[in-house]
Amino acid sequence: MIVELKVPVIGESVTEVTLSQWLKKDGDYVELDEPICEFESDKATLEFPAEAAGKLIHVAAAGDDLPVGGLVARIDTSAAKGSVAKEAAPKAAPAAEAPKAEAPAAATPSYAAGHPSPSATKILEEKGIPAADVQGTGRDGRITKADAQNATPAAKPAPAAAPAAPAPKPAAPSAAFSRQEDRKKMSRMRRTIAARLVKAKNETAMLTTFNEVDLTEVMALRNKVQDRFVAKHGIKLGFMSIFAKACAQVLMDMPEVNARIDDNDLVYHEYVDISIAISTPNGLVVPPVRNVESLSFAQIEQEIKELSGKARNGTLSIEEMQGGTFTITNGGVFGSLLSTPIINEPQSAILGMHAIKERPVVVNGEIKIRPMMYIALSYDHRVIDGSSSVTFLVKVKELLEEPTFLLMNI
Repeated sequence: MIVELKVPVIGESVTEVTLSQWLKKDGDYVELDEPICEFESDKATLEFPAEAAGKLIHVAAAGDDLPVGGLVARIDTSAAKGSVAKEAAPKAAPAAEAPKAEAPAAATPSYAAGHPSPSATKILEEKGIPAADVQGTGRDGRITKADAQNATPAAKPAPAAAPAAPAPKPAAPSAAFSRQEDRKKMSRMRRTIAARLVKAKNETAMLTTFNEVDLTEVMALRNKVQDRFVAKHGIKLGFMSIFAKACAQVLMDMPEVNARIDDNDLVYHEYVDISIAISTPNGLVVPPVRNVESLSFAQIEQEIKELSGKARNGTLSIEEMQGGTFTITNGGVFGSLLSTPIINEPQSAILGMHAIKERPVVVNGEIKIRPMMYIALSYDHRVIDGSSSVTFLVKVKELLEEPTFLLMNI
């Protein structure tokens, strides 16, 4: 009997996936529910299990784009496990003399043995550890994310007392005026990000307004409470939770900035789910922190830390990527002084944070050196009027320059 394996329904918005890699070779015998390949969607990487036990027959190739319901492979359930193994094994030479006691046959190494998952691959690359140096504890010896996280670089052996090796040959100089090109297929996530950014630019009436914030009081507050905050909550008080809390307070007062368009209707949210832009090796992701208006600063920091870790390890679930009513992106961590962020549809506004720079400013008629940050609000003019966008930034600025108002929710 032949069982056809097709791309399952992954999520409402996922219509196509990429077969990123095969975990089992063509012709291998696979068990029921054993992972045979990995799919990459625009939001997450997922393992695909076998739906029956038998001989695996590849239909799609690694790198192929497949629609939901598309044929991935077939499994011949009539093939016995032993017969598949015999077909794959090379013929042994006849023994000169039969041994007195038959030694147990060595187990055929699995294709997955020593093979890292995509999330494990990223971690090992960041640590600079070859996969061959890591012992896999997953199924069939596969290297899991936990194995990669626990792996440490091998200690360099002390130089042995031996004759000096001949000096290495100097590397060949790179050719001057090189015209070499390297073509690589875009990942599904990168392609999806590109399509959504272009869609947002083409289908929204997007404008950006700017302001600047004096962060003297916020920085003084952080310095004052940081030690006690860490001692109690086990995490540092960062700028992101303070900005998120300030935006949430203003969004609750200005529901039009927290709204979205749905056909000919405007949908107003009575809660604030703030999507936090996180940079990953595969591109930018924006998982939301939900109900920011009701969370404490410590809870917001914990949520951001957890989502950031999952995003960089490639373990965010589909559910953790969905939703959001407003977005904050911080280009300042990369040194950006000013930018015009693009709206994260179907949301109607995004706040851009930037680098903090000491600049001379006039305070009560005197020139002072203050830590200043430019902030930008990109918004959909179909939903948000220009006056509302300016008012929103002014209110956020006031809360950040006088954090007592933020703490008192006034």
